[in-house]
Amino acid sequence: MKAYFLIIYFLLYLTPLEAKTTMNAYQFYFKSLDGKDLNLADYKGKTLLIVNTASQCGLTPQYKELEDLYQKYKDKGLKIIAVPSNNFGKQEPGNATDIQEFIASNFKISFLVTEKNQVIGDNAHPFYKWAATHAGFLGTPKWNFHKYLIDKNGNFIAWYASTTKPSSKKIQKKIEEIL
Repeated sequence: MKAYFLIIYFLLYLTPLEAKTTMNAYQFYFKSLDGKDLNLADYKGKTLLIVNTASQCGLTPQYKELEDLYQKYKDKGLKIIAVPSNNFGKQEPGNATDIQEFIASNFKISFLVTEKNQVIGDNAHPFYKWAATHAGFLGTPKWNFHKYLIDKNGNFIAWYASTTKPSSKKIQKKIEEIL
């Protein structure tokens, strides 16, 4: 029985050492909603909060809290990057234009938004595959508005479940620690 739990532990929580030690978030890039390259390396020296989002989710009001968080900490070095995804409940069915119109008219956000990406599975964006090596099974997105926190050096710091609001003391305290 002990061997069984040990195997599960290794499968869920341990990752190749090379993936953890030789890579950081700066190796990845996304495409913005307008099709331009959004290289994470361009944000060296900034703290990043990367969030998979959806327009038709019960958690979509978190866009406002993300904007409030961004306004509070942007001058201290926080960058927020929304990554629209249709992985959960098909709640982001639109194209880039639809997504841009929705967030502009409903939330007036000023932080960065990427084009739609896969965040789980074999076709997940490479950033999300990398983050999963650090977050483990429990820290991979299970729904929309899952959050990853990256420090000024591109290192994975923490993950936050979809139900953890951007306004939570837990997130804000950790951001303040690493800004």
